[in-house]
Amino acid sequence: MGILAKPLGFLLSWLYELIGNYGIALIIVTVIVKLCLYPVYAKSIKSTIKMTEVQPKMQEIQQKYAKDKALMNEKIAELYKEEGASMYGGCLPMIVQMIVIMGLFALLRNPMAYIDSDSMLFAIHEPFLWIQDLAQPDKWILPILAAVATFISTSLSQNTGAAGAAAQQTKMMTSVMKYFFPIMILWMARSYPAGLAIYWFGSQLIQIFYNIRFAKMRKQSAEKRAKASRKKARA
Repeated sequence: MGILAKPLGFLLSWLYELIGNYGIALIIVTVIVKLCLYPVYAKSIKSTIKMTEVQPKMQEIQQKYAKDKALMNEKIAELYKEEGASMYGGCLPMIVQMIVIMGLFALLRNPMAYIDSDSMLFAIHEPFLWIQDLAQPDKWILPILAAVATFISTSLSQNTGAAGAAAQQTKMMTSVMKYFFPIMILWMARSYPAGLAIYWFGSQLIQIFYNIRFAKMRKQSAEKRAKASRKKARA
């Protein structure tokens, strides 16, 4: 992950030289990274919405060609092409996000491994707000904030637009993650440098607003499908 950690370290160092406060520089890096990732998040959500929209047509194909799997797969592939949908459309954005996050984690866990500036050697130990040393863990306040922000963000990201047995399984897995992931973040943040916990809290705080926006997009899509369904029923 050093390939990404190095340029991110340069950005962090440059911002620190400009601002003179390591904590604020961390927050600005977090905002910049989240803004750069917004198109990736949006693409993933749009892909998920598109897959939900084609579900009725896909189910019709599955029922019609249930006895001919090869033809059924061919018709589904044609449907995806016509509708501009992809089963893996949400995967690539998630991979990009994970690579960026891992690069940031590598940087913030060990900044001096990726930053050449001598001034940063002292900067990473600066106090910020109630935190006495950003290179040391904050045992409770930041981890709790990070866990709460993660819980809210995860709750808002739940996709309730699907239906059927697969949707029930997905809902169950999402419910488990909704509670398990924040607990894991709480536990991890108590051992990570406070600077890393600041990044995660700030990242999830921004993600909450993203997820509110994406929830509106899913709602608009659902309303559009319901309107089309009513129009079809009247015809």
